[in-house]
Amino acid sequence: MKNKYFLSALLLSTLLGNAQETELKTDSLKEVVVTSSRIDLPFKENSRTIQIVTAADIKKLGVTNVADALQQLAGIDVRRQGVNGMQADLYIRGGGFDQTLLLIDGIKVDDPQTGHHTLNLALPIEVIKRIEVIKGPAARIFGQNAFTGAVNIVTKDVEENSLIAKVQGGSFGQFIAEATGTVSLKESSHIVHFSKNFSEGYRHNTDFDNTNYVLKSQFNKNKLPINLLTTYSERKFGANGFYGIPSATEQYEETQASLVGFSTVIKNGNFTWKPRVYWRRNQDEYHYIRSNPSIYRNLHITNKFAAELNGSYESKVGITGFGVEMAKYYISSNRLGDNSREMASVFLEHRFQFLDNKFDITPGVAVSYFSDFDSKAFPGLDLGYQISSDFRVYGNIGYTYRVPTYTDLYYIGPQAIGNENLQPEEALSEEIGIKWLTSKFDFTFAAFNRDSNDLIDYVRPTEAAVVYTPQNIQDVNTKGFEAQVEYRFALNTLPQKIKMGYTFIEDDVKQSSAAYSRYSINSMKHQFVGNYAMEWFKNFSNSIGYRYVERTSGVSYNIWDVSASYQLKALEFSVYANNIFDTEYVEAGMVPMPKGNVLFGMKYLFK
Repeated sequence: MKNKYFLSALLLSTLLGNAQETELKTDSLKEVVVTSSRIDLPFKENSRTIQIVTAADIKKLGVTNVADALQQLAGIDVRRQGVNGMQADLYIRGGGFDQTLLLIDGIKVDDPQTGHHTLNLALPIEVIKRIEVIKGPAARIFGQNAFTGAVNIVTKDVEENSLIAKVQGGSFGQFIAEATGTVSLKESSHIVHFSKNFSEGYRHNTDFDNTNYVLKSQFNKNKLPINLLTTYSERKFGANGFYGIPSATEQYEETQASLVGFSTVIKNGNFTWKPRVYWRRNQDEYHYIRSNPSIYRNLHITNKFAAELNGSYESKVGITGFGVEMAKYYISSNRLGDNSREMASVFLEHRFQFLDNKFDITPGVAVSYFSDFDSKAFPGLDLGYQISSDFRVYGNIGYTYRVPTYTDLYYIGPQAIGNENLQPEEALSEEIGIKWLTSKFDFTFAAFNRDSNDLIDYVRPTEAAVVYTPQNIQDVNTKGFEAQVEYRFALNTLPQKIKMGYTFIEDDVKQSSAAYSRYSINSMKHQFVGNYAMEWFKNFSNSIGYRYVERTSGVSYNIWDVSASYQLKALEFSVYANNIFDTEYVEAGMVPMPKGNVLFGMKYLFK
């Protein structure tokens, strides 16, 4: 059975025919401008640890969703509970899932109920241009939810009229149908996407049915472009063992997440202004017994309304970035009550350059007001030195902060009880690193340290206890390092790419009486990721991926994935095989992940 996935990829290669040559990838990634709210810098000039996943990278991996794509990055821990990212939580450098901020085109899509919903609005891969992962203390750039880092999904631009139709099917009754259209008009452009994704499940009560809609439009594009982004995602899934003990096999959940945002960019002399308004809504309905909701049912509805005005000013002494943000959060819940929270933040930073612009220093600060917690300031400092056009050293330090979610504070359920006395989390984080970027070879290394106070984690006093309670675990030190190398070369003029990364994380919990930690400090201790993306024949690409994870609990596992695709003019065939050696492993809680599974696909491009 294990060999059938290799055979699938081998059979696909027999489809080979005439095709055009593909050129070796150049070092154009170095020039990619990493988007922030204020000071935007090329990747090679940034004094932070940043990883970029392009649309081409995602295609080579063969994955079907953002969660699986992020899992291939060093320092990123995506803990899934099923295939196709169902349900997935996002962790950066040993932090918790509530400590990572997700943005879509710079719009912050945090949810005050729980960080479990962070990836609910992760866009379908067909509309993604690239994914930017910013690691380390990012609160002074993005605000309080970026405790350990942030992930920004950048959507594609419209360059021509097209229509892409895509279908995939495979193990566990998986079926995916997608349609993505782009329209470029004289005064406007549009991207429209619809997808349906469902499965019978890989074990009892793990079926799911997902629906996604995306609309991105740009109006008045030849004068002052007005950008509209709206997306809606509905997920219905059996949640066997997702929340609590393994015996809770009949759980069920439905979520609805939506976003509507308007933005523009105004340039006036040395000033650049970026106004933005948006509304983010999430609905979460949970049944402890799927067939009998009356036994125990949760219904939470959250809304976030926000307005931002960010900008920058270029002068002889550098670039000054500034901004103000205001947001109002609402929650209506049969378990958490009806609550609201106001938040306001101001941002200020300036980038100085010295020594013929080789040495840069960027001090900055964010000050945030919360209606139900104390106001807080997040100062930080980035500095870097460009030793040569290919080699850069950098470092940064900053304070970071997170207020508890409503689930942390007020939830009462069969497996968890909230704690109204929780205090916000605080941390001081530092990192130093190097970037060596050439036309064929990239190497990055970063060492990091984070001293956290009042870290919130769900714990239980003994292994036999059932109920988790959030607590402020005092004085947790997290330190480690990560390294990533990428080598690009050609075989018979066809591009090849080898990418490897290693992460070491060590947590030192100074004070904790808990015998078992559910989330934050059961992090990765060792992680190795590797991928070989190759083209053996014209228009035929193949990828082999490997992941090794050892957690602080001592549990470790190895996962191998294989993908292949063949382009025949406007038609593309693909196959993706996950966990080909049937490894038994758990990423989140006590939910076993599926063994070997395969997904076949076909995509057609109409122009």
